[in-house]
Amino acid sequence: MISLKKNNKGFTIVELLIVIVVIGILALLVITTYSGIQAKARNAKRAADLLSLQTQLEAYFTQASHYPSLTDMNTGTSATTNASSTWVTTNMKSLDQNAMVDPSNPYSSKNLAAAPVAKSYSYQPTQSDGVTSCETDDTTCAKYTLTATYEGTYNGSTTDVKSNLD
Repeated sequence: MISLKKNNKGFTIVELLIVIVVIGILALLVITTYSGIQAKARNAKRAADLLSLQTQLEAYFTQASHYPSLTDMNTGTSATTNASSTWVTTNMKSLDQNAMVDPSNPYSSKNLAAAPVAKSYSYQPTQSDGVTSCETDDTTCAKYTLTATYEGTYNGSTTDVKSNLD
């Protein structure tokens, strides 16, 4: 007797499509989770960097009785300048220079911005009134504000702001 049943081997198109869709969904979940973890890590580094900068600014204030100007903090901090000659290296010896660079922009200069901006830390020193600039005479810098902009929301905020401890 001859059997009319064919012995089919392999998968149907529908089965292959279902497997491809499932693999695609799993890949998408892994990629989005990984991206979120990376953003949280960069945000945690931003918070740690600002705390480190704040600690160094307060230590400098204890010795000099004033905070440095923005010009002081940025003097010689470009990528091409010899780091041993910078104002920060001379006056804030224990500050890691990388603490002045936003982690999502690691190849930028170590300059702090004058106003809050994404992918950069900002430093705004002022006189004791909290408004007037002290750039022309850094010995009058009595207050400051450090700001970092987060990627999305971190610890319930979109920015991290540190100010002088008075």
